[in-house]
Amino acid sequence: MLRDEDRIFTNLYGIHDWHLAGAQKRGDWSGTKDLILKGRDWLVEEMKTSNLRGRGGAGFPTGMKWSFMPKASPDGRPSYLVVNADESEPGTCKDRDILRHDPHKLVEGCLLASVAMGASACYIYIRGEFYNEASNLQVAIDEAYAAGLLGKNACGSGYDFELYLHRGAGAYICGEETALLESLEGRKGQPRLKPPFPAQCGLYGCPTTVNNVETIAVVPTILRRGGAWFAGFGRPKNNGTKLFCISGHVNKPCTVEEEMGIPLKELIEKHCGGVRGGWDNLLAVIPGGSSVRMIPKSICDTVLMDFDALREVKSGLGTAAVIVMDKSTDIIAAIARLAHFYKHESCGQCTPCREGTGWMWRVMERLVKGNASVEEIDMLLDVTYEIEGHTICALGDAAAWPIQGLIAHFRPVLEERIKTYRAAAVARSHAA
Repeated sequence: MLRDEDRIFTNLYGIHDWHLAGAQKRGDWSGTKDLILKGRDWLVEEMKTSNLRGRGGAGFPTGMKWSFMPKASPDGRPSYLVVNADESEPGTCKDRDILRHDPHKLVEGCLLASVAMGASACYIYIRGEFYNEASNLQVAIDEAYAAGLLGKNACGSGYDFELYLHRGAGAYICGEETALLESLEGRKGQPRLKPPFPAQCGLYGCPTTVNNVETIAVVPTILRRGGAWFAGFGRPKNNGTKLFCISGHVNKPCTVEEEMGIPLKELIEKHCGGVRGGWDNLLAVIPGGSSVRMIPKSICDTVLMDFDALREVKSGLGTAAVIVMDKSTDIIAAIARLAHFYKHESCGQCTPCREGTGWMWRVMERLVKGNASVEEIDMLLDVTYEIEGHTICALGDAAAWPIQGLIAHFRPVLEERIKTYRAAAVARSHAA
């Protein structure tokens, strides 16, 4: 288990004061000016050394992503950092805890990350439903301005930096970086075709990097303690600490910071009091938010919680939102509910997603009752593969993967449901 002294988020549960004075007592804003003066190249190299991978789901190396930003724009365009605080993935509630209880970590991270990329301004795009989170974050931003930590000559470093908070309207699709940029510019949140990538042409046509809240919030601690310190946790290419949010059929649902690569069973049993009814009552787990493939108990027994280990079992770490389902779960109904969510949240721009998500949901609703044929299971699987990888953004993949996981691991349950429905239909006809 991760030692308390190695935890980055020291007020995750809101026990201490989240305002500037309390944050400074916990070490935030300590030596920020000195870090800024080390210069852009040092900041980027230190992040590369840390091996931090994006905490929003994709897991792209953060230092490398920052290095894509141009050193200087030949036509004088400014550069921007945009922080994705839209946290919309079902099961995920890590970023909102940072925003509520440790907002200054994010504010300081925005400054340091912007210096590393030569960005003169940062926009935090926050989910509109996060009312208290947005209120606390705005207070933290105001406190930082009043203390001279932001704005002209930020922290006395000579670097001019502006930070803005923008409230979105609550669309899941705006969690996708280019749809977020479209919404931030005042248009309907629909993903953009790439290339051009945001690092070349992003917000207002300027070089832009979009990062997740957790990714940016850990930056100040990494820079203060050193990239090598952060890289000392976890496995190769899966380094550092990570916020895991565990929900569903556990005795104590929680969000907890742990070392990357912790065994899933240890994560659930040590921090959540175990599965409801005991570990043997476990049916399946969705390990990374609703958009990744579920894994059955047989895999949960030994799997590690990091990007590569979960990819090897054909799932994913995603946002590290662990959704636990015990044997009381109607696994078909659970996936049908997710299919409805993705159908509802599709922006409708791409035909495979616009038409396919609705088709999959309707088939899943029939499968919940068993009102289908066994052949339709393979047809449904074929349709998921026609949607996966054929849309502008990954929402099509997100809609397809839960169904693929269901069929891969629980096909006998689907077939039994169909058999039971048909037997009942025959019995009704004979009774008539």
